[in-house]
Amino acid sequence: MRTNPVFLALDVPRLEAAEALARKVMGHIGGLKLGLEFFCAHGHHGVLELAKLNLPLFLDLKLHDIPNTVAAAMQALHVLEPAIVTIHASGGQAMMEDAKAAAGERCRVVGVTLLTSLDERDMAATGIAGSAHDQVLRLADLAQRAGLDGIVCSGHEVAAAHAQWPAGFFVVPGLRPGGNKDGDQKRTVTPREARDAGASVLVVGRPISRAEDPVAAARAIEATL
Repeated sequence: MRTNPVFLALDVPRLEAAEALARKVMGHIGGLKLGLEFFCAHGHHGVLELAKLNLPLFLDLKLHDIPNTVAAAMQALHVLEPAIVTIHASGGQAMMEDAKAAAGERCRVVGVTLLTSLDERDMAATGIAGSAHDQVLRLADLAQRAGLDGIVCSGHEVAAAHAQWPAGFFVVPGLRPGGNKDGDQKRTVTPREARDAGASVLVVGRPISRAEDPVAAARAIEATL
């Protein structure tokens, strides 16, 4: 993993545009996050094209199914040699154990705890009692017992998760530099705040990809770290 913890979220529909953006800012980021939109549009071919840039690749696919299916999906990803792959921690301990066992030796498998677009009201609507903080720590404990490398959580919970799991690997999305609008994110912090709280990887998307000057935006974020 590069020293720079910023992974640029390249959730754009056109491969050419994704590659052009990555080339522009690659001197100011540590890796590329390829999410569901990108993977559904471009599949293995798109991932392999971006792999030519020699940046660590984070496949944010949030796998969630029965243990055998998730393990088979992880095996299918081997050829892409991802640095990080996400699964849903709410899929349970057996699913997480099988996913980790099926992953490549150099691939970190991290469990998504609670999406940063959700808050307590959303949790209650889906039958999850308690606070976002408590839910994240419950799933972090489950992920640790399952042998995962770490979790995905918001910047609001990463300090507590890091204290509970000092050797864990923590991915923090939904980051917004000062002055940026939150959009559909509800539990946001700045990249610097997340890093100080114990984040291992900082996922930044729209503040860079939709900036008038993406290079300047990436450089500005890098300068705060």
